[in-house]
Amino acid sequence: MTDSKNALSITPVSRNDAWWQERHQQKLAEKQALNNDVDLLFLGDSITHAWEDTGATTWHKYYAHLKPLNLGYSGDCTEHLIWRLQNGEIDNLSPKLTVILIGTNNAGHRVETAEDTTAGVRVILQEVRKRLPNSKILLLATFPRSKSKNAPMRKKVNAVNNLVQHFADNKNVFWLNIGQAFLTEDGLVLNTVMPDFLHLTSEQYQVWADAMQSTIARLMG
Repeated sequence: MTDSKNALSITPVSRNDAWWQERHQQKLAEKQALNNDVDLLFLGDSITHAWEDTGATTWHKYYAHLKPLNLGYSGDCTEHLIWRLQNGEIDNLSPKLTVILIGTNNAGHRVETAEDTTAGVRVILQEVRKRLPNSKILLLATFPRSKSKNAPMRKKVNAVNNLVQHFADNKNVFWLNIGQAFLTEDGLVLNTVMPDFLHLTSEQYQVWADAMQSTIARLMG
């Protein structure tokens, strides 16, 4: 096992991509334009980012009236989200609920150990708790990836989920695993659900929203 104390997953770093830097500035401006009045906060990677395009219809239907802010960035690993949390993106906010979906790129881009990814998620939770002490946190299990349940990447994601679920205390941090909603009875991911066996189709954002609806209503109530 890699020594998590030296893991890339917990070392905050920004990305040099121009679009990423621009999005960071845009999100700071968006937050200011909202007068920091946000009740529902989403943190994550491309799967969360895509609420703004692929999942936009469902977002408008389910969340537009809840004072939402989407801070998903395509391609982000845990260390990139940590950097964003430490560099103004959630400063002065006080959302009722923060939804977090992160870690699949740690598994996919770097193929790091489940323990290292888990260490990154732990730091994210610590940062959110410190900066948003009154927000409840809904920690989502990383979605299934790869077609087969026996695929190495699926096993790696499952291993991360098995570890990070223990961060839930059902007081401040709540765990929700909706992965089954995207699988066949045999545990397969169909290309009609995830064309690349990672990213959801627009219809699946409706499935995602339905699977979260009662939990979000309860935690924001």
